[in-house]
Amino acid sequence: MAKHDFGIIDFFEEGKWYSNYEPEKYNCISIDDDLLEQIIIEYRIDFINMNTYFIGSTQPGNGLDYCGVTLIPPESLEQFIDIIIKANKQFKARDLELLLEKIAEAIKANKYLIHYGI
Repeated sequence: MAKHDFGIIDFFEEGKWYSNYEPEKYNCISIDDDLLEQIIIEYRIDFINMNTYFIGSTQPGNGLDYCGVTLIPPESLEQFIDIIIKANKQFKARDLELLLEKIAEAIKANKYLIHYGI
């Protein structure tokens, strides 16, 4: 089963490339690919308007890099949690509850969230 991993970067380094797959380092949780794909399709406009970075802070992007590494900065976390709250009302999945907890933890600590795509 394909999955996406989300974790919190404790010490974000400007200019660093986060290209290595290190889910243990960031205490990642996994989201089923089929579920995340449905959410991205359903809320694509919300994701398009969410500022992120791809692999490093020198590569601005929008939304999630489905097959790569996305860095979600603290200033985009409120928007991301709003998307997942709406999605959880629709899909009601335990994976989304875990993701909401992870995002809330990152918001509280003012930390970057890392996403490893499939």
